[in-house]
Amino acid sequence: MSEVRDDPVRLRDTTPVARPGLRRRRLGFANKMARACWNVVWLLLFRPSPVALHAWRRFLLKSFGAKIGRQAHPYPSARIWAPWNLIMEEHSCLAHRVDCYCVDVVYLGPRVTVSQYSYLCTASHDYTRASMPLITAPIRIEADAWVTADVFVGPGVTIGEGAVVGARSTVTRDIPPWTVVAGSPARIIHARRSFTS
Repeated sequence: MSEVRDDPVRLRDTTPVARPGLRRRRLGFANKMARACWNVVWLLLFRPSPVALHAWRRFLLKSFGAKIGRQAHPYPSARIWAPWNLIMEEHSCLAHRVDCYCVDVVYLGPRVTVSQYSYLCTASHDYTRASMPLITAPIRIEADAWVTADVFVGPGVTIGEGAVVGARSTVTRDIPPWTVVAGSPARIIHARRSFTS
């Protein structure tokens, strides 16, 4: 599982919380300033770019520390909270109006598609404490998986290789490879044939 990278972000409190994989976080001033700069770049240079200019948007994301593979397709209306926590392998896609709330690492494997209006959420709050501190865990979507339209993927989830998540599903637990899931919460509907078999 990928770790949160702390450049240019300083993360101070990494106390484990009750649920495995979740870590308590406190984001510092450097993080807030880096996000403010990114928001200006997103608004003025990323968002208004023509749809076909994926190379331009890859360049902008890389300039803010993202790891972006060859021919990755970040669409202009995709919201990326902290590019330095985004990893997109080759031919992966963040489609129109995807909200990538990458307080922790979001990893998209090769040929992964995250379709329009989906929400990748790596953070929540520890409601067992009065101060409700921020807690985070990475999201990992393995090669050839497809997250279809308007899906919520919660913190700490791994979506296995070749899995398909049906539209408007809610994913709060790991999804096995080469399965089709749907619902809220998402449940296995049937197996999907592997391309390699």
